[in-house]
Amino acid sequence: MSTIIIIGDAASIRKVQMPKSAKSLSGLRKAFETDVITAAQRLLGMELVRGNLRARIVEAEAYRQDDPGSHAFRGKTPRNSIMFGKPGQAYVYFTYGNHWMLNVVAHEEGNAAAVLVRGAEPLSGLETMRKRRPKARHDYDLLSGPGKLAAAFGITGKDYGVDLFDPHSSLHLEAGRAPSKVLCGIRIGLTPGKGDDLPWRFLDGGALKFVSRPYPTLEL
Repeated sequence: MSTIIIIGDAASIRKVQMPKSAKSLSGLRKAFETDVITAAQRLLGMELVRGNLRARIVEAEAYRQDDPGSHAFRGKTPRNSIMFGKPGQAYVYFTYGNHWMLNVVAHEEGNAAAVLVRGAEPLSGLETMRKRRPKARHDYDLLSGPGKLAAAFGITGKDYGVDLFDPHSSLHLEAGRAPSKVLCGIRIGLTPGKGDDLPWRFLDGGALKFVSRPYPTLEL
């Protein structure tokens, strides 16, 4: 089983035991149907696939409806409506005028939640990723941030609502290698007082060079 190292307010999260390997999406699907914080941890190690592009997810953040940092905090809108839908669907949105962001919808329908895919380790299709991310100086920086990941995978608004648990979808998740150590810290880029103190950012402790900055403080 994986070691869960808690950084921040331990009372605000639920620790989960990670399987040594993920042989199917069944456990992940169940987690996404019930608890977004558990789901964010379970997502680590899963592989994101599009054609010949493949990457192992190493960083994720959880958001839910009662969370002031969530798009769903003030209710349902045309932009966030998919967050209130079926778990496993892709919530893709445009931010800062030039970045697409990929999220995986969680919880039962009507109870909005989602996991932001923040970073991944590239496994295949690197030539395409390098062309789409010409500013990346190293391969470990190709997917080290949600905007970078979306650019490298060609993710746009056209992927809004895609079923990521369906192996026939053009963009989908597949089983991968679970991390041996999971780190936890506060989420990135939130307005002070808007959920920025919640330690709902989860990282693969053995793949830190592939995650976005800043790194969490590694204090037990």
